[in-house]
Amino acid sequence: MRVFKIICLLPLVAMPVLGQEQTPLSLREVLELAEKQNLDLAVARARRAVALAGVRIAGQRPNPNINFNTSRDDPHQSLMIVQPLEVGPKRSRRIQVAEEQGSLIDIETSSVARQVRRQVRDAYYEIALSRAESRRMAQILELTKRLLKMAQDRFEAGDVANLEVSRAELEVARAQVDATLAQQREKVAQGRLSALLNVPASTTWALAGSLEDPLPAIELEDLTQKAYQSNSDLARLAQELRVEESRQSFLRADRVPNIELGFGADFNSPAFHAGPRGQIALNIPLFSRNQGELAQSGALQRFLAAEIAASRRAVAGRVEVAFFEWMARQAEVELYRRTLRPAASRVQEMAAESYRAGKTGILVVLDAQRSVQEIEKNYLASLQSLQSAFAAVEETVGVGLN
Repeated sequence: MRVFKIICLLPLVAMPVLGQEQTPLSLREVLELAEKQNLDLAVARARRAVALAGVRIAGQRPNPNINFNTSRDDPHQSLMIVQPLEVGPKRSRRIQVAEEQGSLIDIETSSVARQVRRQVRDAYYEIALSRAESRRMAQILELTKRLLKMAQDRFEAGDVANLEVSRAELEVARAQVDATLAQQREKVAQGRLSALLNVPASTTWALAGSLEDPLPAIELEDLTQKAYQSNSDLARLAQELRVEESRQSFLRADRVPNIELGFGADFNSPAFHAGPRGQIALNIPLFSRNQGELAQSGALQRFLAAEIAASRRAVAGRVEVAFFEWMARQAEVELYRRTLRPAASRVQEMAAESYRAGKTGILVVLDAQRSVQEIEKNYLASLQSLQSAFAAVEETVGVGLN
């Protein structure tokens, strides 16, 4: 009951820090909060106690047996204490198996931590995207209001019909609706990050980063080598192989028979009142010497070794796919940044100037604005896709890269 109360109070302790909106949080700081407060990670780490208990169980020594007999034969009563003694390194091998199994739980916890890291990273940049979208919608609203002012001025001057004013008013109303929806999507994105950090959904996050945060330049070969060392699937298979190797060592040590030493006394015999008694018992491994278990362990080790070899190639393939997806997103972002956005902005400026000079109608300006905003929307989406692709590379490799 005490443990439950402490866990429930953790988010409340962290809340005064999170409530300070004036201090923007970097991605690193948000990831550190996730390390401390994410519930999935807390559950995964709680399994470590189970592994430690398993090591403690493996180190236990056998208990003695106490036998008391009474009969009509002489002697009438007897008392015997029998203590089993393990011969050879059985206990140490058993502890080793439990420790290796505990390391397997640690690897599973690390896998959960990497999944949480990706989820938090995606949620962080989802907030950045939603805020960029809100700013974009605010800019659209400002542009449509300026266009409405120009249409009203030209209508008052008698240059255009009232229809153009009505079209401009419609665009202003549409921009207002889009701006309101963008603000709601921003709240949804913040709620997702709040859930990952185990804080109230109403928490407002101030971010120090943006969608244009720089990413490191890493070669495919380096990523592949890192994946061989840190990929969760490969690490799990390698640890399962170590568990089976330690289990095989225990099975071999377990073939040495245990000794049971007994000592006690007999009572109420016609020849004596009480007399000492002792015995030694030895289990002879005549038929069963763990032959089947050892054969099974050897076969499982060969299977795991083959699976590791196959998984190494599969992991290398997944790293390649994630890497080339990341490269494709980088190329897409550069295309928008260097070519499409500047060209669309020039067209929008030319259309607005032509309308202001009375050379074109309002539909030309609206079409140019829609083209610019569509490109801006796609540009922001490509930036988020770039960050998400990098997060996928990190998760596939199995280690943080920046």
